[in-house]
Amino acid sequence: MKPTGKNVDPQDRAFGRRVQKFRKERRRTQSDFAAALGKSDSWLSQVERGVQPVQRMDLLQQIADELGVSVQQLRPSASTDGPSQTPTAQSLSNDLDETRRLLSGHPALQTLLTDRDISATARPLEALRGDVDDLWALTHAGQLAQVSTLAVQLLPELERAVRMASRELQTESSLLLSRAYQALSAAFVRQDEADAAWVAADRAVFAAERSGDALHVCASVFRMVQAFVRLRSLGQAEHAAQSAIGALSARADESPESLSVLGSLHLALALVRARASARAEANEEIAKARAIAAQLGANRNDFNLEFGPVNVEIQAVSTAVDLGDAGEALDIGLSIDAGELSPERQGRLLMDLGRAHAQRRHGGEALDCLLRAEAVAPEMIQTHQAARAVIRELVLVAGPNAPRELLELADRADALD
Repeated sequence: MKPTGKNVDPQDRAFGRRVQKFRKERRRTQSDFAAALGKSDSWLSQVERGVQPVQRMDLLQQIADELGVSVQQLRPSASTDGPSQTPTAQSLSNDLDETRRLLSGHPALQTLLTDRDISATARPLEALRGDVDDLWALTHAGQLAQVSTLAVQLLPELERAVRMASRELQTESSLLLSRAYQALSAAFVRQDEADAAWVAADRAVFAAERSGDALHVCASVFRMVQAFVRLRSLGQAEHAAQSAIGALSARADESPESLSVLGSLHLALALVRARASARAEANEEIAKARAIAAQLGANRNDFNLEFGPVNVEIQAVSTAVDLGDAGEALDIGLSIDAGELSPERQGRLLMDLGRAHAQRRHGGEALDCLLRAEAVAPEMIQTHQAARAVIRELVLVAGPNAPRELLELADRADALD
């Protein structure tokens, strides 16, 4: 039964007002906007009045995409009828706490310990596949609070599906589970939650091996390398990357999918070398990745790695910044057009350009890049250690002359705590 009049949920009413506000700002009528969503005029009218709640993540994402805004702008984590507030780094960290707790236990214990047949209530794999795709879309968009919300519901379902699947469906269900854990590992890396990223990557490796998909095993190892780097366990990161690179190279598979994974692993190893201040070795790995990207000839998103010529150059910028080569980073980065890549990749490039400008003491340019990065991928800028470090440095360098925009950014990121 839909709520009416007095019993409308304030959060649904606030959500409806935001939808209406953004729709009108874009000069779209209820009729054409509803048609774009595949809905009726009356349904959209009810949504905008708060009478019709929107609960499904895929529909929420569709509305946001049609309006050209983020899900976070439509439904902020803080419930309010006023303008949405940019979440702070602390609130974003809290948003992932429930997912961390989920990873700390066993998501399928009830299935293992109960005698009750729950297969009749299980969703089909097609529906679960759609949710895994949504999980990755949210991860690439940097909407990590929404990643957490979806993952808490989805992971136990996937774990149960693997244990209940027939022999014919075992491969597919295991692969879906691996993809979900890979997405979570990527999300935790971007929040600098390295220990949780490691756990998720390890589970992704196990599920991928159970599926029999060797390339997904290697893609999961890539996520593990990223976690090891954040843990500052460079020896483990190097070993994991080199082992996977060696296995793939021995396989002599030149399919686009295999090349995407191999190139991504070379980029991961370049990151390891840069963090170890091994300039020549880091640049050597970048060169190998460039050659593989040239062989592919296009930007791809196999295994959600976004590997291709543009992503290689974004990683080259990051590597140069890590090595203190700000001039090289700016020379490469200012010529990159990352418009075809995900908000996360675009935000990463802008963040690293901000870091490069800060190294050159270009305070205004650095702030401009960081603000643009925040507009594209707010959660990454407000929680990533490198971003918070450069924001703090800019405030210290500017001293009492720090501009208001910089101080407000530092406050949103809790960079001065």
